[in-house]
Amino acid sequence: MRRLLVALCLLIVAPWSGPAFAQARNQLGPLCTTETTPADQMVDACTRIIALKVFRGEQLATVYFWRAVGWNKKGEYAKVLTDATEAIRPQPSQAVHNLRGSAYYDKGEYEIAIADFDDALKLGPPSGIIFHNRGNAWRGKRDYAKAIADYDMSIKADPKSAFSFQNRGISKEALGDLDGALADINQAIRLDPTLPQPLINRTAIWRAKDDLDRAIADGSEAIRLAKERPPVNIMTPPNSVLISGYIHRALAYEAKGDYAHAKDDYKATLAIVASDAGSKTNQATAKVRLSLLTDASAPIPRDAPSPTTQPTSTPAPQQAAPSPAPVAPGKRTALVIGNGAYAHVKALPNPPNDARAIAKSLRDIGFTVSEGIDLDRAAMQKVTRDFLREAARAQVAMVYYAGHGVQVDGRNYLIPVDVALKPGANMTEAMIETDTIMAGLDDQVRTNILIFDACRNNPMAQQVAPNSGNRGIEGASGLAAPTSLGTGATLGAGTLIAYATAPGQVALDGEGANSPFSAALSRHIGTPVLEVQQMLTPVRAEVVSTTKNKQVPWSNSSLLGEVYLAAK
Repeated sequence: MRRLLVALCLLIVAPWSGPAFAQARNQLGPLCTTETTPADQMVDACTRIIALKVFRGEQLATVYFWRAVGWNKKGEYAKVLTDATEAIRPQPSQAVHNLRGSAYYDKGEYEIAIADFDDALKLGPPSGIIFHNRGNAWRGKRDYAKAIADYDMSIKADPKSAFSFQNRGISKEALGDLDGALADINQAIRLDPTLPQPLINRTAIWRAKDDLDRAIADGSEAIRLAKERPPVNIMTPPNSVLISGYIHRALAYEAKGDYAHAKDDYKATLAIVASDAGSKTNQATAKVRLSLLTDASAPIPRDAPSPTTQPTSTPAPQQAAPSPAPVAPGKRTALVIGNGAYAHVKALPNPPNDARAIAKSLRDIGFTVSEGIDLDRAAMQKVTRDFLREAARAQVAMVYYAGHGVQVDGRNYLIPVDVALKPGANMTEAMIETDTIMAGLDDQVRTNILIFDACRNNPMAQQVAPNSGNRGIEGASGLAAPTSLGTGATLGAGTLIAYATAPGQVALDGEGANSPFSAALSRHIGTPVLEVQQMLTPVRAEVVSTTKNKQVPWSNSSLLGEVYLAAK
């Protein structure tokens, strides 16, 4: 969702020279260095010029720059980075750093993108376009105050910048200023009524205001415009606008209860080729939500292959609460699971007690709670699906899990009680992936809180400690924290993920009826004067004191404002 950026400071195409290049110059030069050349022709022409080995220095840098522009049109961002870097070596410029920063942004590498935009601003006069792009990167990092400041600079430089008004509105929406967001989005629409992007973002605002008919109307008009006039801006990732239009309208249809149209839109979202990080996240959400509306008995979809074998042993006892009643807009809903009666790995006595205590505390402060105790894979899938389905109409969604958990190849999994952890390619199919839960919750208008009283140990480790008093599968330390919130990470309203223990450590099961973490959490979670992040501070202090510094709870927050679980 950016403006035409190459116009910022186009590299001057150096005069072609050399008699051997005279014929190729007339044919290839304009194709390579003309902004409107189709992407494939631009890349091919620039590649042929490079292959001639006629140019050096700044002239060659110019060709690499334009080939990077062609790659950017195609959404091949790794190749953009390679060619832009080649162009920067002999001839750093605003245009090249701006282009490379935009490619890093589309790959979701916001820190590096900001560094490139900073360099671009140092290399020339202040540019509204670069301020706009750096604002996008700050927004990607969820630093909305800095994003708004950069959009202010962009709008000051160009008061007719529809995209800057739009993206400033998105940032205000993220901070909970719906009226300010609506004013900016409306101004963007007034400046250019043919743009689908502002309509898509106004769709999210209407949903946040629970005006679903207006949301659907704006989503429909945005999709029509995106089909009628596909964005030609070379800095707009291919198909990203149409994917965004479909997912937002689908979420509005689902919130309204029009599941037939919601399914059609989710299918349309998945049928389009995605190139950028945001579009892939939208498709991850569409995949999960479509499965929730299509087949209530099917497992939540994942990228991994389907399992070829089923456990043959008798599952442990299970207890799953009935699906919660439909959740009204603005309500708070929670999924609480406690798994302790494991059949094939060491049993844990306290998770069922922990889950019951947390469920009671949440009900006491007004949450609708779906509770599951000692669930096998089938029951865990069902209760998770039911929760994700109803969360579509909630304002706050919470997930609490106590039991065994592991991290495998950078992904976190929750372990049902009937799982036998044995070496094999399909082992993770028997678990519940947390990224999938986050993808199902991903939405700009919801706050998500996920709390895991579990370790993230590798189940394939050779050491096994059946008598140890912790929630790890083996005696070795847990793995490091994930470097991001995963492919399904919420990009909008905010997510808080809290673990009972710090990265690389194990969570203790406790000597009493509850784990140290859950005991502290159940005591503080209902405190009305504490915002959720403030509430976790005394929880952390109590756990550290109780365990004599053996366990330090850890959290990763992208919450966008103050969130009170209990009435303030």
